[in-house]
Amino acid sequence: MLNWKKVALGSLSLASVAALAACGNGGSSSSDSNKSEKGGDKLVVSVDPGYIDYMKGIKDKFEKDSGVKLEVKEEGMMDTLDKLATDGPTGAAPDVFLAPYDRVGGLGNEGQLAELKLGNEADFDDTAKNLVTMDGKTYGAPAVVESLVLYYNQDLIKEAPKTFAELEELQKDPKYAFAGEDGKAVGFLAKWTDFYYAYGLIAGYGGYVFGEDGTDPSDIGLANAAAVEGLEYAKKWYGTWPQGMQDPTKAGDFITEQFVTGKAAAIIDGPWAAAGLTDAGVNWGAAQIPTLANGKNYEAFGGGKAWVVSNYSANMEAAQKLVDFLTTEENQTAFYEATQEIPANTKAREAVAAKGNELTTAVINQFANAQPMPNIPQMAEVWEPAATLFFDVASGNKEPKAASEATVKFIKEAIEQKYAE
Repeated sequence: MLNWKKVALGSLSLASVAALAACGNGGSSSSDSNKSEKGGDKLVVSVDPGYIDYMKGIKDKFEKDSGVKLEVKEEGMMDTLDKLATDGPTGAAPDVFLAPYDRVGGLGNEGQLAELKLGNEADFDDTAKNLVTMDGKTYGAPAVVESLVLYYNQDLIKEAPKTFAELEELQKDPKYAFAGEDGKAVGFLAKWTDFYYAYGLIAGYGGYVFGEDGTDPSDIGLANAAAVEGLEYAKKWYGTWPQGMQDPTKAGDFITEQFVTGKAAAIIDGPWAAAGLTDAGVNWGAAQIPTLANGKNYEAFGGGKAWVVSNYSANMEAAQKLVDFLTTEENQTAFYEATQEIPANTKAREAVAAKGNELTTAVINQFANAQPMPNIPQMAEVWEPAATLFFDVASGNKEPKAASEATVKFIKEAIEQKYAE
């Protein structure tokens, strides 16, 4: 699930270059001929298979209220995005579709997504709004929010730990000792060699990726004193974990295996992991990630998806109406009931929180402390070096200060080479 979060912000593909050539400076599309052919009172909305029933459920009301005919197309979200630059100019792209937040800013800046107005702006928090904004322009309407949470095995511990101090005590419990490696334990595990998972630790100590709320790539905060302090704390944990936790490619599977087999008591993962844990028969609970050793919150990246409009659409006015319709409290609540995904609309979020679902509550509480993932293209240069930073610290290859300074230097050089004006 997380691969697209990192791949999404990679360097421009050939399709993206084609889009830039077609769309100029990220303003309006040059496909006016397609617009005149495809317009009228009809919209095509594309969604993943899991969302088809929801879309069909709200289709009649939208058509009645707007007078616009709605065609629902079943297609994988990433397939739609990957084909947008080529399908858009030919008129084959849908008008409205979903996109992960970390694709919204880049696609908007390339001219592939239309600039929108948030019809329900008062119903979105600043974190959600920042996720769809780039250079002061809004390229999507927040649909779903997500963040990492703490899962715990209720057969092993009755209540979720509330502090990392409690997790440290859990790690010392002999029943979580790891067979075959003396002095190592699996009471609590976290995949910190993946920067998506690790960032909440760094941020909780005061480190950051880019300054100015993630918009200034000239200011990289992964080597400041606070970030180094967070890395020092991570190093302590790696000193207690089995060797398998240092393998960036296999640590995730190792963590899952330890948890589903009843050996690990608590892990950090996302809401997407819940179905698999249930299928594995784990009696799991979910909670907000415990308070860090410095007394601060674990500030994980906030993520999710937004409704977006193709800049090649022939019916922008109707597309805006559909996006506004899809993000009302009523329809966002219905979306949750159909998919169990947390609505971005804060009123809808309050409504679903009242239903008492433990995972829902955990995600909502964690998202309240989340930081918007930077959606500028330069973020593509951060993922792998930042993951290597944690590996170097975990393996003992470098001390935290030296490792972080080397990482920042590497990222800065990559950004200067690829994004020089």
